[in-house]
Amino acid sequence: MSSSSPASLLDLDLQPGKPPMLRVQTPGDASSWAAECREALRALVREHGSVLVRGLGLSDPAQAGAVFTRLADELMTEREAFAAREKYADGVYSSSAWPANQPMCMHHELSYTLQFPGLMMFACLQAPTSGGATAIADAAAVLEALPSDIVQRFEREGWLLTRSYNDEIGASIADAFGTDDHAHVEEYCRTNAIAHHWQDDATLRTRQRRSAVIHHPTTRQRCWFNQIAFLNEWTMAEEVHEYLTDVYGSDGLPFNTRYGNGDPLTRDTVDLLNRIYQDHTRREPWQNGDLMLVDNIRTAHSREPYEGDRTVLVALADPVHLTDCSPTVEVTTDHNEVSPR
Repeated sequence: MSSSSPASLLDLDLQPGKPPMLRVQTPGDASSWAAECREALRALVREHGSVLVRGLGLSDPAQAGAVFTRLADELMTEREAFAAREKYADGVYSSSAWPANQPMCMHHELSYTLQFPGLMMFACLQAPTSGGATAIADAAAVLEALPSDIVQRFEREGWLLTRSYNDEIGASIADAFGTDDHAHVEEYCRTNAIAHHWQDDATLRTRQRRSAVIHHPTTRQRCWFNQIAFLNEWTMAEEVHEYLTDVYGSDGLPFNTRYGNGDPLTRDTVDLLNRIYQDHTRREPWQNGDLMLVDNIRTAHSREPYEGDRTVLVALADPVHLTDCSPTVEVTTDHNEVSPR
């Protein structure tokens, strides 16, 4: 398909194992095309959960940012990041800093926050030599495939995210909260139901309990919505896990996840979650100039290992409040005591 007409956006290339793809030719300005086709593109995302647009020729941050702005209702400032990003403009970021040889497993962006993006947008300015796809998986299908006893426990208890902030691994305090001022960080934590404790060396440990299953705010579809597998210790490469445990201790890992009552997850359970994600993964290698839109609640995404230089810009858009998604556990710090150890 080669057209820039909004009506033509209804003709998608739908193939098993791949995200829905739209091929376009845009001899004019990409941001003008995005403005003209905005509603049709967003309708495709509502119908399919994601769409990969090929042929826009996005080549620099300003151009990508202009397209993001045209397509979004609102661009968000990221808070509680798990890894550092470079900021190009308000609401326009680099992809998360993460070793190229390690995967970023399937997850929903900021699923541990009280306000998270409803829409994720990605622009590939430079595709890697190999690998590096932003793969996707349908959250409702993943939920349906999970064993019922696991789902029921997570619906009943939710999940816990524990974090230990330092200046060496993962996001720093300033990266995550936009400031390293203790009073401002504490106020943010209180407002967002995050239990927190300052260590003697001024590092910060936090603990927050969230729902693992929520309802899509528009369709009311039940979705597996979390970062339980991605941020768990058993998803780390073995040598990385061993190193971090030796240096920081099992209670001081940069991040880890547990059942909502605080019980640890077994390696078998985390492997099962990742295996089911893999069974439902759809991928398409990036090409220079590609644009991808992802419904962040309905659709999980990942970043696969790669070789060569890779430049993918990201926008977090259209904020959604957890309270609008029928969470299964109450947001509170009552179960989130943080050990000072």
